[in-house]
Amino acid sequence: MGRTFPNNPLVGVGTLLIRGSEILLIKRFNSPEKGKWAIPGGHVELGERLLDAAKREFLEETGIDTEPLGVVNVDEIITRNSLNEVLFHYILVTILMKDNGKTPVAGSDAMDAKFFNIRQAESLDDISITTKGLIKKILSNKINLNMPIPVITSSPY
Repeated sequence: MGRTFPNNPLVGVGTLLIRGSEILLIKRFNSPEKGKWAIPGGHVELGERLLDAAKREFLEETGIDTEPLGVVNVDEIITRNSLNEVLFHYILVTILMKDNGKTPVAGSDAMDAKFFNIRQAESLDDISITTKGLIKKILSNKINLNMPIPVITSSPY
C-alpha cells in the first residue's frame, strides 16, 4: 500500500517532549514538509507496537533514548484530489516522552534538533502545519500533559 491513494488509513506516531516552557522540535529531512520544524515522528511499522514506534522514531531523530509515557493527542489528515479521491489519509497519534535531561542531536531523518520556547515555536514561519496545530492545542489547554493515556496491546505476542 502506497502513501498516496491508500486503501486504508496510515498510522503515524509523533513524539512530544516538553522541558519547562520549551518544546523539542526537529527540522524535517524528508517529505512531507521537508525543511520545516516538527515534533519527531514517523510511520508505525506493521507488527510494531505504538509505544515501541514512538521510542524508535524519537531515538532515530533526536539521539535521545527515553521512555514513552502515553498518548496525549490524536489527529487525522484526509486530503482529497479534484475528483474527490482520497490522496492521503493519516491518523497521527502523539506520544508524550519522558524527559531524561539529555541534549538532542539530529539523527538520520532530521537536519537539526533543538528546543524552542513553545510560545515562540507557534509563530515560526517554517513549522509544519500539524505541529503548529498541536502547539495551539497545548497553549489553549486542550491537551492534558499531566495524564497521558496508557496504551494497552491486546495481542498476546
